[in-house]
Amino acid sequence: MQTQSTAHVESKRVGVAVDGDSVELRYLAAGQAEADESPIVLLHGIGLDAAGVSWKHLLPQLGRENRVLAPDLPGHGESDAPDIAYTTDYYRDTLQAFLASLDVENVRLVGISMGGALALGHALDGGQVERLVLVDSYGLGRDAPWRPGGYGLLRTPGFDQFLSAGFKSNPAAVAGSLASLTVATSPEFVADVQKSITTDAARALARWQRDEFRASGLKTCYRDRLGELDVPTLLVHGREDPIFPVAWSERAAERIPEASCEIVERCGHWPPREQSEGFNRVVGEFL
Repeated sequence: MQTQSTAHVESKRVGVAVDGDSVELRYLAAGQAEADESPIVLLHGIGLDAAGVSWKHLLPQLGRENRVLAPDLPGHGESDAPDIAYTTDYYRDTLQAFLASLDVENVRLVGISMGGALALGHALDGGQVERLVLVDSYGLGRDAPWRPGGYGLLRTPGFDQFLSAGFKSNPAAVAGSLASLTVATSPEFVADVQKSITTDAARALARWQRDEFRASGLKTCYRDRLGELDVPTLLVHGREDPIFPVAWSERAAERIPEASCEIVERCGHWPPREQSEGFNRVVGEFL
């Protein structure tokens, strides 16, 4: 339960150009534009997520003293969902276009799951990042035990349609999916994810996974470049995350020159929702 006062959150829209095509993004905003020189940008994960899901509690709390922006990535939430091959590179280009559209240069980035990989890649490749928070982040390891099975499923005829139909029409499927990712869920959490899941989101998830899950391992991995990172970094990871091993974040904290690692006990893949009060405190103090 959030006991402190929080900032008002607005829903806004902005048009950006990504790979030569126009895309309209919905984003959530809190705080005043002049609140500070480096706004905080929150990046959600792929598929079962949107700005209002992962950041429902963090965004209004950070907005009390900061300018905070949380976009729905293409294919998610209320943003456009172009019929394209969704890839990590495409989403990184979207992030750059989003920041440019709002005249944002210096930024503090917070990313969860795939959003962590976007934030990390942006920082490593010249983005002006003042502070970086990686939450149960993708991009920190070359493989995971579930990858071979996932690779096979994604190449099964009709899998995309099965995934879309199951998530969109069956609330029990959503609850079951969350239960496999988390230690505990609440009815509010399930309802928020249910609202975020559309056929477009399922399509984006499957296409992104198809590009990332290769026969030899995971496509995006920054593990060998972590020593290049010159940004103060906080890694947060649920102890019982079944998707990305907690060892990924622990190892990354050892390799990043200025990093700390916070392991969240009794928590799976979604610390901002499973342990929101403690998560908000740790991230707020760091930023």
